[in-house]
Amino acid sequence: MEKKLLFILNPKAGQKRANRLLTEILEIFQKAGYECTVRLTMKCGDGRRLVRKYGKEADLIVCAGGDGTLNEVIDGITHEKIDVPIGYIPAGSTNDLANSLGLSTDILQAARDIVTGEEKKLDVCSFNGRNYTYVASCGVFTAASYETAQQAKNMLGRLAYLMAGIRDLSQVKPFEMRVETAEGEVLEGRYIFAAFSNSTSIGGVLEMDPDIVDLNDGLFEVLLIQAPDTIPDLTMIVSELLNQQYDSEHLSFVKTSKALIRMDGSVRWTLDGEMQKGAGEIVIESVHDAYRLIIAQKE
Repeated sequence: MEKKLLFILNPKAGQKRANRLLTEILEIFQKAGYECTVRLTMKCGDGRRLVRKYGKEADLIVCAGGDGTLNEVIDGITHEKIDVPIGYIPAGSTNDLANSLGLSTDILQAARDIVTGEEKKLDVCSFNGRNYTYVASCGVFTAASYETAQQAKNMLGRLAYLMAGIRDLSQVKPFEMRVETAEGEVLEGRYIFAAFSNSTSIGGVLEMDPDIVDLNDGLFEVLLIQAPDTIPDLTMIVSELLNQQYDSEHLSFVKTSKALIRMDGSVRWTLDGEMQKGAGEIVIESVHDAYRLIIAQKE
């Protein structure tokens, strides 16, 4: 009896590489014994909707797209409690979670890895009840995620985000934030960037040390960048970020399972690169072992 595979494709992601290889992708899955149903996302929220509508009938759900597509698929299965493994073909412009997990960005190799790979349980985080996969952020670089033109993202990838983020440095307004962790730590100050992440790559721009990030330990990382008072302070912040020097007078870095955030509710956020309205009080919490993602077998 053939197994059923739900294939969700974002036809606008990246340079549309997955579109051109759709026949070859489906051939790989069919040769592995899967009966494939293909659904396209046409607008924001479609990935979540398609999972909720068709996911319970599938033995495997595969999505091809960027971080936003994966976010919607995972949010759909976790909220509906659909216990089905997920395969991910990274076809976006930055693919942060794929980079963190070492997933192949070669479209056909990623498809082959899905049918021959092994399952890995991973955490998600909850932002006032909305699940996200790898990062919730606000401040500098954040607006770049959803304001950078799709064509620029497709052509330039990370460079597009970096260029937009540098532009933001002269325009971003510092914000007051207070963070209380489940372990009793309190971080409070005036910041230009905040990230609550479960990834080694943040927002297509910043890289975290893989030795201190575990994607399935029930914890997430909090990185706060203080507002610089002078140009030399800003230069030092850039240097510390590039060298991953998180323990400094300009940066605050902690790990926690839950954080209560109080701040100006008008500050905009992104969740996995997708726009999210802010709030005066935000609870971010780790959801342990939330889903199963198929990764390439270790040699």
